[in-house]
Amino acid sequence: MEIFLIRALQLLLALSILIVLHEGGHFFFAKLFGVRVEKFYLFFDWKFSLFKYKPKNSDTEYGIGWIPLGGYCKIAGMIDESFDTEQMQQPEQPWEFRTKPAWQRLLIMVGGVLVNFILALVIYSAILFHWGDTYIPLKDMTYGMKFNEEAQAYGFRDGDILIGTEKGEFKDFSVDLYRDLSSATRVDIVRDGKPASVALPGNLNMLGMLKADPSFVRPLIPAVVDSIMAGSPAEKTGLAKGDTITMLCGREVNSYNAFMDIIARRNDMLATAQTAADSLKARSVTMAFSHEGNIDTTDVVLTADMKVGFAWRYSAINALYTPYTHEYGLLESIPAGVSYGLNVLGGYIGDMKYVFTSDGAKSLGGFGAIGSLFPPVWDWYMFWRMTALLSIILAFMNILPIPALDGGHVLFLIYEMITRRKPSEQFMVRAEYIGFGLVLLLMIVANLNDVLRLLGYM
Repeated sequence: MEIFLIRALQLLLALSILIVLHEGGHFFFAKLFGVRVEKFYLFFDWKFSLFKYKPKNSDTEYGIGWIPLGGYCKIAGMIDESFDTEQMQQPEQPWEFRTKPAWQRLLIMVGGVLVNFILALVIYSAILFHWGDTYIPLKDMTYGMKFNEEAQAYGFRDGDILIGTEKGEFKDFSVDLYRDLSSATRVDIVRDGKPASVALPGNLNMLGMLKADPSFVRPLIPAVVDSIMAGSPAEKTGLAKGDTITMLCGREVNSYNAFMDIIARRNDMLATAQTAADSLKARSVTMAFSHEGNIDTTDVVLTADMKVGFAWRYSAINALYTPYTHEYGLLESIPAGVSYGLNVLGGYIGDMKYVFTSDGAKSLGGFGAIGSLFPPVWDWYMFWRMTALLSIILAFMNILPIPALDGGHVLFLIYEMITRRKPSEQFMVRAEYIGFGLVLLLMIVANLNDVLRLLGYM
């Protein structure tokens, strides 16, 4: 419960910052051009609000709603998600949105997206200045990579050290690595100490590479034992610190990754066990390990939670390799942060093509999926990284040409600027309803996916 609350608070704080600043972008340009803003709200206040305040001699009511699904800035003389058509039937006023030149209305509409995008670049720059950029260079991962069957069919071999593609060198092990591999036609590697290359088709499905079980590529972590738990199955086999697991269930084990893959399959067997005999069969394995230069083979019955009873010397790449930190001065951090933010935006735009596939639709996530991306403990570094990422996502999603989103209004304004004809009020209202319905449907699908994942159906 504590982990849930910490993640929920981080998500709520991040969204609150992004919503207030996004709506603040609309507010700034509206005030700049003399347009009246009637309401400025964090969250939606359907029927009632948690807090509201209207300063003396101000046209704007500020408040906090009770539905944490966004926020809004109600601009006078504009058809928006409030669907206030009564105001539009009144005579036009000089302080209304609809009476302003198209270029001013365009800036008012892009103000929120602009602020979110600039905010992300500022946060990334601040992160690099304060914490630097810490990572493990891929070329320094001397144990190489662990590849699944699909990757091996293309010519990769466990232990290959990835260097780069025809587009350039790899930096670290991240989603950018998968993006580069998915579009590469040549991958440069080091195999057995010698340079080599592997040919790829250049159009691999990145989402499929990531979702494969096991995934297309992972850092290879050696299967070395660190300590033995007293009274455990491992102690009874004679397993000792420094031993290396070489075989499990008749399958070769050349890494920690391979061992865990086999245990995962035995877990699946245990989950479908109908009788005590089935359970015992799932937990009974044959294991071989290297001990003082000799290979010992033994039968082991795993514990009820599928444990052998030893700790690994290495279970993560940070325990295997020493991370490198690139520190940035103030002036250096700004262009580096801008470059990093643009790379994140480019990757996100490129990945959008997967949304329109069946796997992509299943990968959509709502508030639960977003919240799970935050760490289970309060970590300001990860909080700001996630806030910057969400700011870019919010900016991009809002600029999509969908009615009810900022991009829909921008599309109609561009149409007006080109044709010098305003879309009719009736058309705008209908478009707003359609767009709002599409956005609502997308939110329902995304959050339904969260529920199905929680119940184990996805």
